[in-house]
Order: sequence, then C-alpha cells, then structure tokens
Amino acid sequence: MFRVRFPLLISKLRVLYLVKSDPFTTPMSTTSRVTDVTKSEEHFNKSSDNLECLSKAELPLQGLKLASHEALESAQTHGRVKCSKCGGSRMFFCYTCYSLVGVNQQEIPLIKLPIKIDIIKHPAENDGKSTAVHAKLIAPDDVNIYTYPCIPDLDDDIHKTILVFPGPGSVTIEEMLQHLNEMRTNLTDEPKLKRQKVTEEVEEVHKVKPQSSPLERVVFIDSTWNQTTRIITDERLQALLRVELKTRNTCFWRHQRGSPDTYLATIEAIYYFLKDYHTLCLLKEYNGEYDNLLFFFSYLHKLINKAKKEYPGKGHPR
Repeated sequence: MFRVRFPLLISKLRVLYLVKSDPFTTPMSTTSRVTDVTKSEEHFNKSSDNLECLSKAELPLQGLKLASHEALESAQTHGRVKCSKCGGSRMFFCYTCYSLVGVNQQEIPLIKLPIKIDIIKHPAENDGKSTAVHAKLIAPDDVNIYTYPCIPDLDDDIHKTILVFPGPGSVTIEEMLQHLNEMRTNLTDEPKLKRQKVTEEVEEVHKVKPQSSPLERVVFIDSTWNQTTRIITDERLQALLRVELKTRNTCFWRHQRGSPDTYLATIEAIYYFLKDYHTLCLLKEYNGEYDNLLFFFSYLHKLINKAKKEYPGKGHPR
C-alpha cells in the first residue's frame, strides 16, 4: 500500500515546493527543500520495506487451522488464577504442573500425534518461558517432559528414535528414514558406527510406505543454545540419529539475545518436524493436522505483539 500511495504524494509535494515557494526563497534553498522531500520519500520506502519484513516474519502463524480462542479470551478478562495443584498464580495453564488454569479441558483442542515426543528440559530453563508445556497440554497422550538428568529409557528403541538437533553428523528429514532402516537391518553390527549423510539414495526414502516407517519416537531438547552442551554430550544420547530441521524463522517473542532468527522455540520445532514428517515421510498432503499445537503459542504471540504496539518500550505482559 505504501509503495503505491506515498510516491504519488511525494510527487505532489515536489510540485508544491517548486511552484509555491516563498518569493524570498533563493534557488539554493528551494533545491534544499526538494532534497529534504526526496529523503522523506526514501524514509517512507524503507518503512514500507520494514513492514513487509515484519509481515513475512509473522507469515507462519497466518492461515493456521486453529480451534477458537474464545475460551482464552474469556479467561484473559478474569486475569490470573491460582493453580489448584501448586497454588501458583497462572494464566491459561500451569507451566509447573502441566495443567489448565481458568480454562476447561473441553474448550481446548486435543490432537493425536503419529509418533511419541520426548522433551528433555534443562534444569536451569525457566519454566515460565518454556513452550514445551504447550505440546503436553495439546497432545497429552503422546508428549512427555523430562528434567535433565532424567531422560527417557531409550536402550531398546535406538533404531526407532531420533534426536532433533543440528550440527555435524546430523541428517535431513528426507534422509532420516533411510538411516533408520539401515540401523534396523544392522542391529547385530556395532551400534555406534559413524553416520554420514545420504547423498545418492535420498530418493529411496520416498519409496517407503507410510505403514513401514521405522520412526516411533522423537527427542527434543528444551533449553537455550548455551545450555545444550550439557545435555547433548550425555553418553545416553550418543547413539541416537540426529536430525536437522529445515531453516525457518522463529516467531517467538522471547528471542535469545545474540542468536539468529532461525533458533526456534520448542513448540515451533515440534510443529515443523511433524509437518515435514507428514509430507516427506508419510507422503500425505498436509491439511492442518498439527496446527493446534500452536494453539497457545499463536494466541500469546498475538496478545504480546498487541501489547508491544500499545505500550512501546515496555516488557511483554506476564
């Protein structure tokens, strides 16, 4: 919108300055005024570009097939409520007890996931800042949260489990099934062979039938980037195949200072993994099956962005 109207407006201003200039204005000062107007046009164009960038950053949350937020809107008008289990003052849910607060279970969407999700949370991670609880509330039968050093028992499921974590030795989701199938057929071999990325056999992944998918469990680490070393180097996780997600920008309002926009919140990572798994591994068309994982995230995103616009310079509401 700005790209169309502002240049027209600036053009009219240019004519106004040249024709109706003050009779005592020298040619030099007239030129100066035109220069100032030109700078204003450049400023408006930059503002338009910034608005476009902002819009692109929020695009992942647009067009989601979400349940109604009416229950959350109603709960918000009543303010914080004490959790019946721990007594903490909470809004919508208790991030300590993983239970709803001020909202009925019937008003919140529940979804069934095609695989189990295990989240290992760093002990120093602030519970109130973590989005892992969102997944537990929306898919309670398929999501478990552990606080390190506690982790799920994975000894018997190494060939059925992957760890979502980027870095050397990690593979893409497209390559994942091929590696798991190889691990399953080589169970009698040394379990900790070095893994390399598949380059020439990626197409074989697309020939795997949905029902033959060897993946049963996915592990995510819930912590800041600086806290991950302690967990990722744990010997109990070393035999897991590591999978790296496609690059996407985060919409999280608590962005880690000094880190790139591609560092996703935990709930975003879970959502994007399942979405890619659905289309690339199960070979099914995606129709919003997991969108409600972002039910709380999308509402809080909208709420906090609104508060930032109304109260610029202030911290986001707690």
